Amino acid sequence: MVNEKELKKELETKTRKNPDAYYPTKVLKSLGFKRGECSECGIMFWSKKKRGVCGEPACIGGYEFINQPLKKKLDFIQSWNSFSSFMKKRGYTPIKRYPVVARWRNDVFFVPFSIADFQPYVVNGLVEPPANPLVVPQLCVRFNDIDNIGLSGRHGTCFVMVGQHAFTSLKDFKQDKYFKDLVEWFLSIGVKPEDLIFHEDQWSGGGNMGVSIEFFTKGLELCNQVYMRYNVTPEGLKPLKLNVLDMGLGLARIPWLATGSNTMYEAIYPSVMKKLFKITGVKVPGFYKDFLPYSGLLNTDEVDMEEAWTTIGNKIGVEPAELKESIMPLAALFSIADHARTLLVTIADGAVPSNTGGGYNIRLLFRRAYNFIKDYEWSINLVDVCEWHAEYLKPLFPELIKAMPQVNKIINHEEKKFLKTRKKWKRLINELLNKGARVSDLLMAYDSHGIPPERVKRAGEEKGVRVVIPDDFYTRLNELHEQEEEQRLEDKRLLKTSDLPAVKRLCYRDLTGFNARVLRVKGKCVVLNQTAFYPTSGGQLHDTGELGGVKVVNVISQGSQIVHVLAAEPRFKKGDMVKGLINKDRRQDLMRNHTATHIINGVARRVLGEHVWQAGSKVGPAKARLDITHYKRITPEELNRIEAEANKVVKKGVSVGKREMKRGEAELEFGFRLYQGGDVPRKRIRVVDIRDTDIEACGGTHVSNTRDIGLIKIIKCSKIQDGVVRLEYVTGDYARDYVAKRESIVKEVEELLGAPVECSVNELAGVFSVQPRHLIKTINRFIKEAKGFGAPDKELIKGGNALQALQHLFDTWKKYRKLSKKGQ
Repeated sequence: MVNEKELKKELETKTRKNPDAYYPTKVLKSLGFKRGECSECGIMFWSKKKRGVCGEPACIGGYEFINQPLKKKLDFIQSWNSFSSFMKKRGYTPIKRYPVVARWRNDVFFVPFSIADFQPYVVNGLVEPPANPLVVPQLCVRFNDIDNIGLSGRHGTCFVMVGQHAFTSLKDFKQDKYFKDLVEWFLSIGVKPEDLIFHEDQWSGGGNMGVSIEFFTKGLELCNQVYMRYNVTPEGLKPLKLNVLDMGLGLARIPWLATGSNTMYEAIYPSVMKKLFKITGVKVPGFYKDFLPYSGLLNTDEVDMEEAWTTIGNKIGVEPAELKESIMPLAALFSIADHARTLLVTIADGAVPSNTGGGYNIRLLFRRAYNFIKDYEWSINLVDVCEWHAEYLKPLFPELIKAMPQVNKIINHEEKKFLKTRKKWKRLINELLNKGARVSDLLMAYDSHGIPPERVKRAGEEKGVRVVIPDDFYTRLNELHEQEEEQRLEDKRLLKTSDLPAVKRLCYRDLTGFNARVLRVKGKCVVLNQTAFYPTSGGQLHDTGELGGVKVVNVISQGSQIVHVLAAEPRFKKGDMVKGLINKDRRQDLMRNHTATHIINGVARRVLGEHVWQAGSKVGPAKARLDITHYKRITPEELNRIEAEANKVVKKGVSVGKREMKRGEAELEFGFRLYQGGDVPRKRIRVVDIRDTDIEACGGTHVSNTRDIGLIKIIKCSKIQDGVVRLEYVTGDYARDYVAKRESIVKEVEELLGAPVECSVNELAGVFSVQPRHLIKTINRFIKEAKGFGAPDKELIKGGNALQALQHLFDTWKKYRKLSKKGQ
């Protein structure tokens, strides 16, 4: 098996020998550019001037554009407007951004670059792009450069990657035009041709690979235009069906270059930084302009940071300690601005802070920003900073300002949780120092309790304990939670089906019986040419019934086929015609519960907020459960509202629409809320629409009208992990039986206690931490035991309502049990 690094190296070898076969060298030569090799890093590059080095900051000694603005001083919003209008005239269609939470993919949580919008389906030729060619201002987030933010002047966790994309056959791929269009836009905004340098490079990402041209000017990398040609496979590079143009331009680089501002942050957050400087009183040191051309050298991924501080200090005549002391508060302030924008964008698009997955990255940034604010004693409110960003970005992303109410709620809740954690810090830091405060201990302390390593180091200095903080501490921290991109899928094949034609699925028709031809039999496993049995998939359990008179006990989806698992080996054989019978009652129960799952999901979003997404589900015949993203426990009042609103939809009798649509058309019409259950790997998707409540891509079986559900009763609500809440519920006759049993319990409780029940049975059972079905038995046991401990009858039952009476009974039981033990 060849790894990706080796494949890139092989591709580089080929491009060095024959650049004309890979790069737009014809255009480069026509514009007067000549090829050279960098004497510092060895990369091949093109320039109009004769140069010995390639233009990277590390190779030329820093940035050369600071305080040298372009004639057109474009701000952040103007930069996109200029680019999109220019490209529109050249035949490209500007489209709206995709959400930063990549719900349409199962291999990444957040969108890391603009081409991710179109991987894998558009890139692989399975789905039509929304326009072709196109440009898009795609919000992206990455967490691999956290330690560099504020120091290098150019790093950030949230950025807008302007995508220039095309998806065509090799014959129609206009590489020279795509390159020339981009060059001419840069010239149109005032970049001088003699200042442009182009690097030959190779790119890979999302399972694809290609060659690329990197654009540089005065030490600043502007963009990377990739010509994607290959799929990366275990056997090596395989040609794509389409040739793909993938140009990524960091929009922030344009206003930074255009204004020649001190840092990128001042160029892209102008109003935000102005307010932060005013609130904090942070002053820019006099030597800052001398420092900035070398700020690009402070890159924790590429250099020894202490050496870099010393090198820069020597170059500008400032002691390294003084330099660091002056720059670090600025870096903290820039980090707060960056982290707040990332919090705004990710939460607005439906992510919530948690201890797992992408939610962990959000929590890490919140805590890092919050710790800066507390450590420097700044009067900064993170919600305010988010709102400043939203106001500034409103012309480009108006949806962000609309999301501020939910951003406000979630950040305030996260702050309350973190304040509780910070109270434990003193004790935990002492324990860390007593153990020696190794790097692994520091990482775990931040991971579990949010304790910044700098706080541990200061405490260590007071106690004479040396604490070493690695320069890339926050990058290492993020790596602890990175999910592997390669998914290891369990092989569930019961028999070979890859050589058989795709099954004809009849499960969406109102059938209880059908005839089919047997294509293959192996033991108890049977494959048919067509079937009405629904296989376990999408969280819904399978149908049961009979096939040729033998009970069907399991149904499994396998590739384009469906395998029926029988209770015994059948008598029929390959080629025979058999009759299938579906267990109608089980099918109806599954349909009711699955449609109820959609209703509860939609209603929960309405009650709790737009951040609610499905995180998992299991639909069985007797009951179902739905896991949703939510940042705190659901209150009894919220739960009652969800149940009441869900039953309103049931009683209203809403038609449940079900239709097959082209994937691209469905996304354009309904957006990415479609993918509640995650990625649907098909060209065409089945859209289930419950009007004004929920629209999802779903392959499950559903009732035709919400009235067919009868009744929805939520029987349990629990927090299963940080940021995820589980709702369990029953429908139809199961719900009516459940209600009847609860009413019976309520009646018995009121008779036993002589007090009215004014809360749920779950709350009553919670007093004793038992299941509701055991409540009556438990009450009787506690009364009997309390009397046995010596409690008089008149002290056993007190309180205005049943909940108060049970709490009093429990307290009395504890009191007399304690007295009884003392008496012994």
